[in-house]
Amino acid sequence: MTLTSLAAIAGLAETFPLADAAAADAARARQNSLTKPPGSLGRLEELAVFMATWRGRARPTIDRAQALVFAGNHGICAQGVNPYPQEVTAQMVGNFQAGGAAINQLCRANGADLSVIALDLDRPTADFTQGPAMSEAETLAAMQAGWDAVDAKADVLILGEMGIGNSTIAAAMAVALFGGEVAAWVGAGTGSDSAGIKRKIAAIEKGLTRHSGLPAMGVLAALGGREQAAICGAVLAARVARIPVILDGFICTAAASALFAADPRLLDHCLVGHCSAEPGHRKLLAAIDKKAVLDFDMRLGEGSGAALALGILRSALEVHNGMATFGEAGVSEA
Repeated sequence: MTLTSLAAIAGLAETFPLADAAAADAARARQNSLTKPPGSLGRLEELAVFMATWRGRARPTIDRAQALVFAGNHGICAQGVNPYPQEVTAQMVGNFQAGGAAINQLCRANGADLSVIALDLDRPTADFTQGPAMSEAETLAAMQAGWDAVDAKADVLILGEMGIGNSTIAAAMAVALFGGEVAAWVGAGTGSDSAGIKRKIAAIEKGLTRHSGLPAMGVLAALGGREQAAICGAVLAARVARIPVILDGFICTAAASALFAADPRLLDHCLVGHCSAEPGHRKLLAAIDKKAVLDFDMRLGEGSGAALALGILRSALEVHNGMATFGEAGVSEA
């Protein structure tokens, strides 16, 4: 599918696959027949049913887990919002490709195939305090890159990002989409001190003044970045292929929240892997009505929390598919 218009994104929810209610019911029935008190495995049971709902099978498996990390650079860094130079984005992409980052280890440990996609790192987006970060064409091109990166044969998709300055991008998008005081959404990111946080707040406030009253996908273009747009494109492609998605932390969730604001149904197939230590993430989860799988005080990005949550998801399915029923085990039911 080729994405040709930001205005058309919200309408895609009407055409995309829906949850498979029959598979969900069958998965719940299996859970209730297993040798345990009903509901005793808590969210593991919920996760197994979630996977059944979107994979369309009562006993789904994860034979292929795909992890995508998108990288982009941001013009807002001209406002001094990050203590690191933008060269670090490309340097970290090299580290990913060499296998030296946290996400590499977590993907290996939890069985995910990792790809890192750099998006025009030598051409940062525009400074959103001066004008829109991206044109519609640039936004659609980045969304298409995300869409095209998704393997339709995957059973689950992990999404992450890398981009110096993108915690400012995430906070700006969150305020624009859901409102509230800017300061409540802004954290230290990669390690900003109090003066750096003040610069982030000032830059976001200036950007919001310039770009007010925009529709959800207009917010993505005006305040977002290429990796945020690519995440949105990947989420949409996964939905078409009925692939459940595990979003990472604050930055990844804020990116996908543009889709939620366009139509909440566009994130029905998405889990959030962990609750970031960034202060805005808990607020964001409440705004999009999602409960994170894990809460480990992480704030690295890279898809690290989503990759860690994959291990929990795999465990949920091992229990769901491997346990004996009361009848099989010859155990008396209540």
